[in-house]
Amino acid sequence: MPEYQPASRVTRIKESASVQAAARVRELKAEGRQIVDLTVGEPDFDTPEHIKQAAIEAIEAGETKYTSVTGTPKLQAAILSYVESRTGLRYTPKELTIGGGAKQVIYTALMASLNEGDEVIIPAPYWVSYPDMVLANDGTPVIVPCGEESGFKLTPEALRAAITPATRWLILNAPSNPTGAVYSRAELEELGAVLLEHPNVYTLTDEIYDEIYFGEGRITSLATAVPALRDRILIVNGVSKAYAMTGWRLGYAVGPAAVVASINKLQSQISSCPSSVSQAAAAAALSGDQSFITESVEVYRSRRDAAVAGLNAIDGLSCRTPEGAFYAYVNCSGAIGKTTPSGSKIQSDQDFVLYLLDAASVAVIPGSAYGLAPYFRISFATSLETINAGVEAIDKAVRALS
Repeated sequence: MPEYQPASRVTRIKESASVQAAARVRELKAEGRQIVDLTVGEPDFDTPEHIKQAAIEAIEAGETKYTSVTGTPKLQAAILSYVESRTGLRYTPKELTIGGGAKQVIYTALMASLNEGDEVIIPAPYWVSYPDMVLANDGTPVIVPCGEESGFKLTPEALRAAITPATRWLILNAPSNPTGAVYSRAELEELGAVLLEHPNVYTLTDEIYDEIYFGEGRITSLATAVPALRDRILIVNGVSKAYAMTGWRLGYAVGPAAVVASINKLQSQISSCPSSVSQAAAAAALSGDQSFITESVEVYRSRRDAAVAGLNAIDGLSCRTPEGAFYAYVNCSGAIGKTTPSGSKIQSDQDFVLYLLDAASVAVIPGSAYGLAPYFRISFATSLETINAGVEAIDKAVRALS
């Protein structure tokens, strides 16, 4: 038999770094190692009871068949009402797409719109999947480094310099994974002024963490800040992070009808529709009692404060206070060039992360996976006990360096 050769779209991408890290932690735990896992990018809370009950009721009522590609009328109404309450903008069902998680929606949006050579601007640090999604769909990722001096945020000057005649999309993620950075309304207006100069550039705003925000009021969407861009913005969101529903796999997007129609055409051939049971649960999440969000955000806030304070107390590490999401992006430049007790030199954030796993049994993800080094990402979507144990072990490991 001839040797199997994967398609080029497979060979030009890599496996998700966060998926790899989670798999490695599972392997080590299976071997009997006690690992302090600070990699997990999902809430450690259970899905709220009223949401689970809505799914149970849907099953018992026989709502287990195919639905429309664009979802049930109940879910459509819940999403459009939620989006309007958040953005102040009204969308119609023809401007709505629903998929098996926000990740699938982003992927199909790129699949529906990119041709070979089209460029996608991706500010770094970025969520690990963005560049590979672009590559898998024949596009060219244009990585724009956004360092601590700009709060890990894209500036108008950097955006203007990155745009070319081949630019098709800008991807903007806030609150950010991995930094927790959030754009102010004024910052979005400045970015919007640049985008208005380039009518062929669309913007995909990944707002999956929009409810996990530690500031006053609510975060501002680019579409709200610059309404003139409404017909060139695809707002992506879902129920995974805000409602602790990662395994339910339900995401959605609202945006230009022509873009949405292309996505839905692909969706009709990919998976027909999202799970009908998950749709019922998502409708209950978006339209029901929202107290879970308020309570969970306060828990995340206390965890964030403990993690940031503990990490900043470690000589050689520093960490900005994230404004949203449940991640901290830690500068480990003070550890680069040092030597471990075993005699190995730490030459990169990858080396440092491997040292923490080996010497301290703490699992984190290197910043190089997110496009900006030398950093590492921790998740504080875990218990205070785990966070404190992790910080203590990291401190001990850093002190052991020479």
